[in-house]
Amino acid sequence: MQESELTYFKEILKSREEQIIKNIDGVNKELAQLNSLELNDEGDHASVSTDSMVESAIVHQQENELRAINAALGKISIGDYGICAMCEDDIDFERLKVKPHAIYCIDCREIVEKSS
Repeated sequence: MQESELTYFKEILKSREEQIIKNIDGVNKELAQLNSLELNDEGDHASVSTDSMVESAIVHQQENELRAINAALGKISIGDYGICAMCEDDIDFERLKVKPHAIYCIDCREIVEKSS
């Protein structure tokens, strides 16, 4: 992969990383506010509980994406970015544009998904 392409993906990954960190911080603040509410009835408890579960699921998904982004940034720094973790072929540029933290090429991703 050319240096200009690596720089392009590094910028995209860093930007997404910053966005996720802001999102997680915002959700954590919202969860703290929900937990500090004085709840008067079971309906309020159920509503807050549901909101908390949804927010926690979002944080969990974004933390997973953040780990994948950090791994991709690490691969850029050591020169392994854009190489499929399964077959070791190059991951298609268009796939990386859609999912810059992809670890599998399209064919291997399908194999992994079918075996899950």
